[in-house]
Amino acid sequence: MKHRAAHSSFNMKPLLLCFALLALLVIILRSCFSSSPDPQSTPVLKPDTTPKIAPSLANTIIHYATSNITPQQTFDEISVAARVLEKRSPCNFLVFGLGHDSLMWSALNHGGRTVFLEEDRTWMEKIRERFPDLESYHAVYKTKVKEADELLKLRTVKECTEMSDARNSKCPLLLMDLPAVIYETEWDLIMVDAPTGYFADAPGRMGAIYTAGMVARARRRGETDVFVHDVDRVVEDEFSMAFLCKGYLKEQEGRIRHFAIPSHRSGVDLSFCS
Repeated sequence: MKHRAAHSSFNMKPLLLCFALLALLVIILRSCFSSSPDPQSTPVLKPDTTPKIAPSLANTIIHYATSNITPQQTFDEISVAARVLEKRSPCNFLVFGLGHDSLMWSALNHGGRTVFLEEDRTWMEKIRERFPDLESYHAVYKTKVKEADELLKLRTVKECTEMSDARNSKCPLLLMDLPAVIYETEWDLIMVDAPTGYFADAPGRMGAIYTAGMVARARRRGETDVFVHDVDRVVEDEFSMAFLCKGYLKEQEGRIRHFAIPSHRSGVDLSFCS
């Protein structure tokens, strides 16, 4: 997200504009084909009845058309989540991290609810002032990357592998101080691309990955698509496989992994990594 150096000089601006325009086209087509009237009797739309572009999409197009700052994910990596969003949106989409790609994710989920969790309160307030329509909350992380080896051992601890109300969990990995909406909403997609995790004293994504997996398992039925970025790093690699489970892995493209985690409350007896 915003804190990392770019891995590539690839210009993402055309990609982001294409995604925003594609989202607009899909919305217009949905509006036009929401019903199937007789072509002979279809009235010509008058100027004052023509569907207008949503303000959120307009802001997204303007932002990426005038910005030289681009997201950290590559075209192929963004496309992994974009393909799922194309099928599931409008939906509930939770994103760990508030960065230069946030407007894009919100626009691709137009009509749904996209919520961002950000570790840097100052940065979050700055983005809120510029884009007040983005829903974001401050997240506090109490771990450090240098503790990852010890925290990984919790994959064998019962308190961390059994289903319970997230707010009553005894697992040290669970993020307990998030807003109630995070635990009460059934998320269709979750993107873990934060917090900072590239130096020893950074908070790392251990808790974010674990919490994403437990929130996904807690939904009443169906699956939650969970994406983890930067799996070329040790923490993201090991924790995603341990707590999101290799058996739930659907795809890996570059530095992003896509897991599809089923409900563990649907009446089917599932182990932690069925």
